[in-house]
Amino acid sequence: MSKPYTGGCACGAIHYEIAAEPIAMNDCQCRDCQASSGTGHGSYLTFPSRQAVKLEGQATHWQMVADNGNVKTRGFCPACGAPVYMTFSYMPDFFTIHAASLDEPGRYQPQMVTYTARGLAWDKTDPAAQKFEGMPPM
Repeated sequence: MSKPYTGGCACGAIHYEIAAEPIAMNDCQCRDCQASSGTGHGSYLTFPSRQAVKLEGQATHWQMVADNGNVKTRGFCPACGAPVYMTFSYMPDFFTIHAASLDEPGRYQPQMVTYTARGLAWDKTDPAAQKFEGMPPM
């Protein structure tokens, strides 16, 4: 394994260290990610186990029901409002971080774009990334 993935919120109140490799790095163009990111997509790294995550600080959580009926819980900083991570009811072991929350955001290398059916014409993603109209099987 390479060095841990570290990062957190904009003000430093929340910090994480993840001693695992991501199983996916994706841009998501679903309507929920567009709305929560304030742009055309969200960019994420998903890790296979919460056991590998060391989380410091207390996030505020907001739950939403996704298009597929499953619950997504978004963790963000109550002080600065920066989004930091997500968890999913239908994938309880997975832990997903926002790419821009990384201390080294250059480590993010998008492999796929999900929910391209909802993509906006002005939103540009990596043309080399694999495209999915919805969510691929995980």
